[in-house]
Parts: sequence; structure tokens; C-alpha cells
Amino acid sequence: MTQVVLRPGDVVHVGPEASVQFSGERTLTFRVIRVDPRATYDGWIWLDGYVLGADGSAEQRRRIFVRQEGLRRAAVSRVPAARNGSRTADLP
Repeated sequence: MTQVVLRPGDVVHVGPEASVQFSGERTLTFRVIRVDPRATYDGWIWLDGYVLGADGSAEQRRRIFVRQEGLRRAAVSRVPAARNGSRTADLP
């Protein structure tokens, strides 16, 4: 298995290969905002980030402990719009 190198903004699928707690209906799509640099058990890491909904929007902030080798890159269906409803101006 290829180990995924994670950076803030990456989106991964978290399933039973990453930890048994994410089996069955508990699998999730997760956008990484921070990888904890502290040493832990070999091959395991702490991640801070957001659980994403089916539409790619952040639903819940979480901190998870997973086997890095069990993570898989995931695609997001869209980039969520700004929550305040503002739009960026068109550039000339």
C-alpha cells in the first residue's frame, strides 16, 4: 500500500482500513486542516479537520486518530460557496 502524504486542504476517505471505528455506515469523507506533528504509535496519526457532506460542504469539525496507510484520497463533488452569501467580484 502507498502511504498518503497529507497536507492541509487534502480530502481523504476514512474507512475501516484507517480504523475499525470508521466501519460500515461510520465511514466518512474528511478535509484535513492540520496534521499533528507529534510522534505517536508507528503508522498512526492525529488529524484535525472537517467531515464533509455528500455535497462537499463541511458538516462537523473533528479530531481523529487513524492509520495513515489506511487513508485514501477522495474527490469532492464541488467547492462549497461562502456561507455569508458574498461573491467575489469579476476581475477585468
